[in-house]
Amino acid sequence: MLTVELDALGVAAGDRVLDLGCGTGRHAYAALERGAHVVALDLDPSLLHEVGAMCAALIAEGPAPEGSSATFLCGDATVLPFADGSFDHVIASEVLEHIPQDSLAIREIARVLRPRGRVAVTVPRWWPERVCWALSDEYHANQGGHVRIYRDRELTDKLTEHGLRSKRAHHAHALHAPYWWLKCASGVRDGDAPLPKLYHRMLVWQIQKRRRSLDLVERALNPLLGKSLVVYAEKISA
Repeated sequence: MLTVELDALGVAAGDRVLDLGCGTGRHAYAALERGAHVVALDLDPSLLHEVGAMCAALIAEGPAPEGSSATFLCGDATVLPFADGSFDHVIASEVLEHIPQDSLAIREIARVLRPRGRVAVTVPRWWPERVCWALSDEYHANQGGHVRIYRDRELTDKLTEHGLRSKRAHHAHALHAPYWWLKCASGVRDGDAPLPKLYHRMLVWQIQKRRRSLDLVERALNPLLGKSLVVYAEKISA
């Protein structure tokens, strides 16, 4: 289940792609399967171990085309260990809301992009996120939790300040917003609460089965209810 549309980002075989704050690696896998040279970076070394194993399997077993590659690094988004202009594309999915000094991370994203390179940044959408914060302090007030809620214009303005011109934006994951509201209302750490547990089973079923009817429902609801804001931007300065 991807948040970023790789076609919109323009990822192609041979491109150099940084998955910044890769988490469980979903975007790294998708870029690798397109034949990209992927660098997956995260603060959590245990996640990188899992992502590395999966990428190795994709390369060995064939879904990743010959010539693609994957590298894994533990690192800080505000001090990236790469030379200027190292990447054709950067993906920063659900990352910036965790970083107190988000402007430093955006500056680093712009620095490591080549001129005319593209970035996709996703963050929780303002109003669904406000509902979560109102329902539960535990949802965000914890180590590594969300430190801010972005309005659309605030995010695009911060990107522009660092030479990243917004080209397109959309919302994603409408079906996930009610799940998080249920989780926040019943207790974020309560894995046995019946309503979110049932709703989660439906989400997993949809991810596995990809029923077209539910895909169409989610697509129709995304402009109103989409939990994530996705912004695609291009580096306009050298």
